[in-house]
Amino acid sequence: MLLLSRLAENLYWIGRYMERAENTARLLNVNYYATLESAGRVREHWRPLLELTGGEGPVIERYGRVDTRSATAWLAFDQDNPSSIASSLARARQNARGLRDRIPSEMWEALNRSYLNLCFETGDVMDRDGLYEYCVAAREAAQFFFGIAFATLPRDEGWSFLRSGQLLERADNTVRVLQARLDSPDDPAGSPAEPTWRALQEQRWVSVLKGASAFEAYRKSVHSGIDPRGVAGFLLFDEYFPRSVRYSAEHLHEALTQIDRCHPGAHPEILRLSRWLVARLQYARIDDVLGTPGPTLPELLVEINRVGGAIDAAYFQQE
Repeated sequence: MLLLSRLAENLYWIGRYMERAENTARLLNVNYYATLESAGRVREHWRPLLELTGGEGPVIERYGRVDTRSATAWLAFDQDNPSSIASSLARARQNARGLRDRIPSEMWEALNRSYLNLCFETGDVMDRDGLYEYCVAAREAAQFFFGIAFATLPRDEGWSFLRSGQLLERADNTVRVLQARLDSPDDPAGSPAEPTWRALQEQRWVSVLKGASAFEAYRKSVHSGIDPRGVAGFLLFDEYFPRSVRYSAEHLHEALTQIDRCHPGAHPEILRLSRWLVARLQYARIDDVLGTPGPTLPELLVEINRVGGAIDAAYFQQE
């Protein structure tokens, strides 16, 4: 049974928004506690994370400054920020309201409960030192929602659109995190030969891994220590880690192939673009991405967003 474009679009964006809420919760929690433990200017610690949501400009415009409290409020509770936890959950719920007769009741109940519990919090969470619990609740809300979907949603076109949104958002987020970290001017002071410099550098890349829940998986897979090239290579190219860009791209292509079976041959450009993204990630090396020539991180981001644009144009712009 073919879905109307409106319903397919709702499922796709539910997948994106729930994944976005989880990603933001992971990154916010890790960065907040890394800031508490690290020396240096607070603003510099928040800059890479704020780059994922438009930079420091919107935060300064809304709060007048960039510090731990304003950055946390912007990323956690501010519904004017489309990437905040509260905003992502609210938009996912808004999309789900029109699908209450199309999705299992458990999915709606889980999403609605998360909305009621998390979307009306304010900076009082910071006052009572509750940010950790808030981020864990947001992360677990997304995991619980997708777990219910995995266990109860028929593996039809609707499942494939939900899954496509989730995987596209995940790949996009991972590339943006790596790009923000690699482009950050906030490198440790001193010489790379100094133990203190190496310790600070390692600490920052441990935070990147923990922000993707990849620290343990990385240590099991990579035995050469923690450094920018090793972490970037793992998060980009590992074929078994579910939050790597390659894994996300491969399973995104599978979901889009499943959708194509419901619309045989109608949109070959989508599969061509997704297959091309998979091929780039399968055969690229870290030297190709961090150097030239090859698919640099901005180019990979463009290719990921090109797949998203093709999905929107093919399935959501017509009824």
